[in-house]
Amino acid sequence: MFSEDKLVKVKEIIARYPEGKQKSALIPLLHLAQEEFGGWLSVETMDYVASLLQLTPIEVYEVATFYSMFNLKPVGKYVFEVCQTGPCMLNGSDQIIEYIKQKLKIDVGETTPDGLFTLKTVECLGACGYAPMMQLGKHFREHLTPEKVDAIIEECRSKAN
Repeated sequence: MFSEDKLVKVKEIIARYPEGKQKSALIPLLHLAQEEFGGWLSVETMDYVASLLQLTPIEVYEVATFYSMFNLKPVGKYVFEVCQTGPCMLNGSDQIIEYIKQKLKIDVGETTPDGLFTLKTVECLGACGYAPMMQLGKHFREHLTPEKVDAIIEECRSKAN
């Protein structure tokens, strides 16, 4: 369950929308839930969000499973979401994905044994002019090269200590 201060935030979010249109608050509440409950959405968490919005659980599952920004299993502290659509692929995202896999010794969708990194591939992040790129938290990392990936990994490791 959300803490008292988060429940206040939930009510504020729901109040943004007209009466009977509380489903419009679903994506913001899923973001809040993911942030609050360890970076991912369990079935229990999605059911809880459904109850807050007076929705059926399937209505929440449909949204949570559609968008790559929602994690449906535990993830690492740092999630590398590498774009794999056309412009990024033409500029080397496939090679960047392979490099990250080798460097971290994980496959796409996996988390390192230390729980620090998860690698995901995602559809267009809307920054085609900066390809290849990835999202790391709320920030884009652009014009990726193996050297830039190494620096990002080291930056994350230093912040984790």
